[in-house]
Amino acid sequence: MTIEARLDAVGVVVADMAKALGFYRALGLPVPAEADNQPHVEVALPGGLRLLFDTEETVRSFHPEWHAVPGAGRLGLAFALPDAGAVDALYAELADAGYRSEMAPFDAFWGQRYAVMLDPDGNGVDLFAPLAS
Repeated sequence: MTIEARLDAVGVVVADMAKALGFYRALGLPVPAEADNQPHVEVALPGGLRLLFDTEETVRSFHPEWHAVPGAGRLGLAFALPDAGAVDALYAELADAGYRSEMAPFDAFWGQRYAVMLDPDGNGVDLFAPLAS
């Protein structure tokens, strides 16, 4: 089965949102000052890719077992899929191929069907699609 997945976002888990956003502002990203106190921030990049920032607390709100690994990166890739069924199908296809799951598909409180697989090096790869309204 072939399912169309499009790299949509790169996520960064941050310990201190204001400090992290200050760094990315210094790189020239257009991040509004009022974002410093938010638990989740999205910045649109040229070409349509998004850079997502989530606090550690935000990640633990839906993944209670998550913990920061000292010295490890905190980046993840997020692939948009056309619909919730495609999330489930691609998740099953990857699991059947022997890839490891971090989180099975679920209906997230923010309105997406969401799952996380791990690449062979242990990097999180998010699969998501909007829930039907």
